Amino acid sequence: MITIPDSFGAPTCANQCAVLGKPIAHSLSPVLHQAAYRALGLEQSWSYHRYEVGEDALAGFLGSLDDSWRGLSLTMPLKRTIQPYGVPSNTWATTLHVANTVVFDWDTPAHSAPARNAGLPLMRLYNTDVDGIDLAVRHAWQSQGTYPRTSGDISALVIGNGNTAMSAIAALAQLRTPQDVSVDGITVAARHPERNRDIVALHEHPDSAGMPGMPRIDDIISLEAAAGRIQDYQIIISTLPAHAADGLAHQLVASDLHVEGTLLDVAYDPHPSELNHAWSQAGGISIGGEEMLLYQAIGQVCLMTGRGAQAWTAGKPVDMDEVDGTLEDAMRAALREAMK
Repeated sequence: MITIPDSFGAPTCANQCAVLGKPIAHSLSPVLHQAAYRALGLEQSWSYHRYEVGEDALAGFLGSLDDSWRGLSLTMPLKRTIQPYGVPSNTWATTLHVANTVVFDWDTPAHSAPARNAGLPLMRLYNTDVDGIDLAVRHAWQSQGTYPRTSGDISALVIGNGNTAMSAIAALAQLRTPQDVSVDGITVAARHPERNRDIVALHEHPDSAGMPGMPRIDDIISLEAAAGRIQDYQIIISTLPAHAADGLAHQLVASDLHVEGTLLDVAYDPHPSELNHAWSQAGGISIGGEEMLLYQAIGQVCLMTGRGAQAWTAGKPVDMDEVDGTLEDAMRAALREAMK
């Protein structure tokens, strides 16, 4: 059983939330959520903290919570580990079996045996990573007034093959330009692509992969092959950990290529990443991982507080105009200050 230390924050607070994962010290989620509470006027009644919790410790942590707890943000390795305890409650949590958000419903009994045995209520599971990626890309296009193309289809490259890569593929499935141009043609580049059976299934047998709404993967290539073809794609999403794409960045610089596409690197420390820097220097639109972090956190705040939650549960992509501008500005400002 994990005991939550009093010094870790506000045991008397009426509404508690936290981010869990291992490691967790680097997490900027508290910065974002606390900024949101201030913007919403909730700072006196809502608190948000972080706890280092691995897979083996998750059950003990959950069992230590009381009915003052409203929600949890989950990082790796807990996005799949949480599944037996809760009910997938939006499209992508259901399809991908990956959730980064928990919302507690203390008025409803738990459905699953693990949750009931731990004395937990119904736990609703959500995935806001997919819309976080989608919104980050669309915000960059909107703010810069630049889009991949106004007609024809868009080709995309996803670098990496972990859980975040699956969220990136899902985001590409729903991404549209203002001219309603969609992504048609997704390549995945990974060092060991066979390790993700879902990605292999989407490549070899997409119709029977059991993931409705997910697109076909047209090709799976090595990271080395991606370096020679990266300029051919209109959208590139790197889902590799910090520094893992540095070699690709060095090859891009050495090639002296000119690029025109949009690149999102989900890693945000260091900022900018070497890949972000190399891409922008080569002429492309470069998006740091803090943008995805921001938008997925906005979704989490809406779901946990119930303010604006409908947009994140409606079964369709979240529109830019459904994002609370005041909330976005406050969270973005806090994030920028923390990343200085």
